[in-house]
Amino acid sequence: MSPMLIDSHVNLHAHQYDEDRDAVIARARDAGIGLMVTICDKVSSFEAVHAIAMAERDIWCTVGTHPHEAKEDPDLSPQTLIDLAARPRVIGIGECGLDFHYDLSPRDVQANVFRAHAAAARETGLPLVVHTREADDTMAEILEEEHARGAFKFLMHCYTSGPELAKRAAALGAWFSVSGIATFKAAEEVRAIIRDMPADRIIVETDCPYLAPVPMRGRRNEPAYLPHIVDKLGEIRGWTRADTEARTEDAFFGLFDRIPRP
Repeated sequence: MSPMLIDSHVNLHAHQYDEDRDAVIARARDAGIGLMVTICDKVSSFEAVHAIAMAERDIWCTVGTHPHEAKEDPDLSPQTLIDLAARPRVIGIGECGLDFHYDLSPRDVQANVFRAHAAAARETGLPLVVHTREADDTMAEILEEEHARGAFKFLMHCYTSGPELAKRAAALGAWFSVSGIATFKAAEEVRAIIRDMPADRIIVETDCPYLAPVPMRGRRNEPAYLPHIVDKLGEIRGWTRADTEARTEDAFFGLFDRIPRP
């Protein structure tokens, strides 16, 4: 069987797709995308996210609250996440983490909510999908402290932070995902980190509707654009297209191990 293109991070419940969601999914399949993970941005969105995964044979989902939305439920309990994660087709905890660039939620609230997600990942055995921006030191400290309480798998999604956090996360066994940012002309620092990522723990994502890759930059992003990211990853690492697809597929199923592999 030939390798499968997998978009590990889509936001298909986003309002940007309200007019043509079915067409976006159809275009993804036409482009060879064999599987997608649609991401929960806040617990109050979970029903909408979950409904998409339940309706589509090739879409799975996560449950969690993005740091921007942490203020929605500052006392979010691990048990809430654990209970929702027991639903069918839920294969990850997140997107969660720290965002000190926008600070849309207070930093202490972001940290507390992030730790609740780590506890849920530990309890469920599901991987943690981590967002981090301009919070490298605090992120590394929380990941190391939570890992010391009991190991869990985690993904540094759409990684654009510094080399030191990448190194500390990799030492804990982190996976990393590469997004359209890798194609941006000014993103040489991101490409330098991609060159050093652990070769067996790299996956790909669009993070659509955001971050459309070159040559679609500036448009609404969608999963059908993933091949541009796969090609750029191969170029950065010196891998062939087939090798890149095979490596990222193996890494994906190593991380999201609740999804049955075809």
